[in-house]
Amino acid sequence: MTHASTLARPSTTTKPDPAGQDRSRSVPAAGMAAALGLFLAARLLGVAALATATRTSTGRGPFGLLGLSWDSLWYLGIAAHGYAPTPHLRPGVYSDLAFFPLYPALVRAVYGLTPLGGGAAGLLVSWTAAAVAACGIYAVGARLHGRAVAVALVLLWGLLPHSVVLSMAYTEPLLTAFAAWSLYAVLTGRWLWAGALAALAGLSRPNGLAVAAAVLAAAAYEMGRCLRERRGVSHRLWTGALLAPAGWAAYVLWVGHRTGDLLGGYFRVQRLWGSRFDLGAGALTFVRHLLLQGDRLVFPMTMMIVAAAVVLFALLIADRAPLPLLVYSGVLLLIVLGGSGYFESKPRFLLPAFPLLLPLARALVRTARARPRHATVVVGALAGLSFGYGAYLVVLAHMPL
Repeated sequence: MTHASTLARPSTTTKPDPAGQDRSRSVPAAGMAAALGLFLAARLLGVAALATATRTSTGRGPFGLLGLSWDSLWYLGIAAHGYAPTPHLRPGVYSDLAFFPLYPALVRAVYGLTPLGGGAAGLLVSWTAAAVAACGIYAVGARLHGRAVAVALVLLWGLLPHSVVLSMAYTEPLLTAFAAWSLYAVLTGRWLWAGALAALAGLSRPNGLAVAAAVLAAAAYEMGRCLRERRGVSHRLWTGALLAPAGWAAYVLWVGHRTGDLLGGYFRVQRLWGSRFDLGAGALTFVRHLLLQGDRLVFPMTMMIVAAAVVLFALLIADRAPLPLLVYSGVLLLIVLGGSGYFESKPRFLLPAFPLLLPLARALVRTARARPRHATVVVGALAGLSFGYGAYLVVLAHMPL
């Protein structure tokens, strides 16, 4: 494990553990408050930029835009009325069964227990989840590279071009919260927690399956090591591995039961929304269109963000990141690259892939130590891009995020 004091020269004297486990059980709490404070400041400034844009461009207030836009309306409808009693799976008709159940269930609980309306309840759930996610991201970063890198990792996550979504009534904050703490549980050998949190991630979003894949990969590696060393495999390890995919599988099978096609019903629902896994054929066709004819700002930005994610994944591999982080990020990236559908939504689908930012966080810390002014300029530029582009996406783009 590389500590903050040795960032510029990682240790090569010990053999890395692909599963990334460290039997020390201490929680890296030092610096978490600072990381959370920076994250909250970044998001509050982002909301302030959005509020400024709404005063000149639209009659809606910022909180209406954040809480009642696009997918938020579907989730709030499910929270208020449940899923449609009879699914209509035919061309041209969208089904609410495409939306996973945990977020609307939490929203329903909040506005059932408080005087908040649906939009405000949705924002409360999302903002709370975003804060929990920031703490989990800090915990993972500090476990692997020390306090300074962990703080930088949280800050970079809060300043991504699409980080405005973390302030909206969307499900990405919830998925990231469960994912971050599940990965931390894997890194510290807490298999029951890892599996349970992965199961909840699988109930949050379709790409929550990436968390289960990470837990299963790490568990398989650990089981193999136990067998090689002629040690027994803990029942906690088996149980955690079995729990990990349970949430995602349960919802997919439930949708299949509702639609009369146990194994294929959910995927039929997704196809009616235009979403399918076609190994990237649809995305490549659209990229060709962009290169030859151009389009609105959102689309070339999407292309650049996805390309940057591919480069960052290669750097994560080169840095020999722990196996669960590689599998988690790799599956999220594979879903984005191989899936068709709403091209402009791909950066949002990558928001939970925070391990991709680890190489950047380490580089930012090295820069801050050697050239503090340069690091300040970099952070300022990222903040300007995040706040300005986020306001554009929500207020001016008039298209799904």
